[in-house]
Amino acid sequence: MKKKIEELINEAFNAKEKAYAPYSNFKVGAALLTRSGKIYTGCNIENASYGLTCCAERVAIFKAVSEGEKEFDTLVVVGDTDEPISPCGACRQVMSEFGDYEVILVSKNRKIKKVSVKELLPYSFEKENLEK
Repeated sequence: MKKKIEELINEAFNAKEKAYAPYSNFKVGAALLTRSGKIYTGCNIENASYGLTCCAERVAIFKAVSEGEKEFDTLVVVGDTDEPISPCGACRQVMSEFGDYEVILVSKNRKIKKVSVKELLPYSFEKENLEK
């Protein structure tokens, strides 16, 4: 599994280089491993209308879902930060839509912090709450 995590981290760093971040110059990359063993990558894509910007995590998740994948194993997120990067609230909520899985947060110097989706968002808004 260690080799797979290393591969995911490398894929996320490669995705980061494809980021479109002309406003913040803050590039982020993500790599998502599904339970079927496929890897989907994403990078942040900014827009002059900032609200239309999409984060790397959501790009990777949306790519996977658009290909029929909804069961995730591990998500790696990398950024140009000194400490491991942390997903925004919107990404945390989207991540939680698909269960509790491992999230590996990585700094520019490859410092790693492993957490779960539930640790990142312990009180997520859940579908079950809508049905009550």
